Amino acid sequence: MKEVLLCKYGELILKGANRSYFENLLLKELKTRIRRAGNFDVYKAQSTIYIEPLDDSCDLDLALEYAKKVFGIVTIDRACVAEKNMDAIFRAAKEYLPQFLTGAKTFRADARRADKTFPLKSPELAGEIGAAVLEAMPRLKVDLDHPDVTVRVEIRERGAYIHAGQIKGAGGMPLGSSGKGLLLLSGGIDSPVAGFMMAKRGVTLEALHFESFPYTSERAREKVLELARLLCEYTTHIKVHVISLTHIQEELVKSCDEDYFTLLLRRFMMTLADRVARRNKCGALITGESLAQVASQTMRAIAVTDSCADMPVFRPCIGLDKEEIITIARRIGTFETSILPYEDCCTVFTPRHPKTRPEPEKVLAEQNKVDFKALCDEAFETLNTYDIRIDEE
Repeated sequence: MKEVLLCKYGELILKGANRSYFENLLLKELKTRIRRAGNFDVYKAQSTIYIEPLDDSCDLDLALEYAKKVFGIVTIDRACVAEKNMDAIFRAAKEYLPQFLTGAKTFRADARRADKTFPLKSPELAGEIGAAVLEAMPRLKVDLDHPDVTVRVEIRERGAYIHAGQIKGAGGMPLGSSGKGLLLLSGGIDSPVAGFMMAKRGVTLEALHFESFPYTSERAREKVLELARLLCEYTTHIKVHVISLTHIQEELVKSCDEDYFTLLLRRFMMTLADRVARRNKCGALITGESLAQVASQTMRAIAVTDSCADMPVFRPCIGLDKEEIITIARRIGTFETSILPYEDCCTVFTPRHPKTRPEPEKVLAEQNKVDFKALCDEAFETLNTYDIRIDEE
């Protein structure tokens, strides 16, 4: 019995004259992911992307796992294909659907007749499918309002597709449909979540990590690269740029008021991030900041650091609390890596009493105690880039 995946999308349908642009991006991304699972035909028709195995080497289970992580897909149906006649549909429903009804007590049957030349209308077709299920599993009861499982048949151009229990997709917009952003990837819990949330809205990611060797270790850098690999399960490819802040931090310790260390360091970070973003044609910076979570994330502190960037700064976690961020981190698989106990540059030379309501003129006065531009230029020369791809495995 031939099985296929039917990938269905949501808000793309509302894109009007630009719809084909978004559909083609989604189709390209799916083809890139699915080819790792075998030789599949991946094509679009009737607001659906079909994933059909072409030979016995295809792993449909693996293809399903990959498709679930492609942004733009709202639901996925694993379906069997039958000829468009009632004998074939009835027989296929009896053979195929029971495996999805194990443990269920109730069900309902739905039908969608996209091919209007099919002789039975949708309600009649649903009744036939329901009868097939009851013949195969007479212990089940019909519940139209709150069924344990909903079984469906869709009459489409190429055949009849029979399935049960829709699988939730990643949702959002196709990767690349909203431009490219530079994610400040710290190694903590929040920044990978921020990257995931912006990728879900169609933003292609590059990442920037700041290190402070020897105060931070190579294991800390590897932790960040592993977080990038985990994000690649959703984004396919991420370039991770790494810049050393060691000399900047040492100069701040020698010359500036300790209470301003964090704010000044973040101003250096934003200036360098803006520079890296422009070199790599990114249209925005992305951070994992959550309002009032730490001292540098108050409104006034954020305003002081944002003034160093000449492009938009997106903060998708800004209104989430820590538990909400952790929930997303667990769901996308980054949490366990994020909590590995390797230091990052923000924990080096942490002030005992950081400023939470800074006055811009005082911040600038402290900044003027060091050669800001020269230190930025020196730090930028330390930049190294790592190319992380999903096909590294």
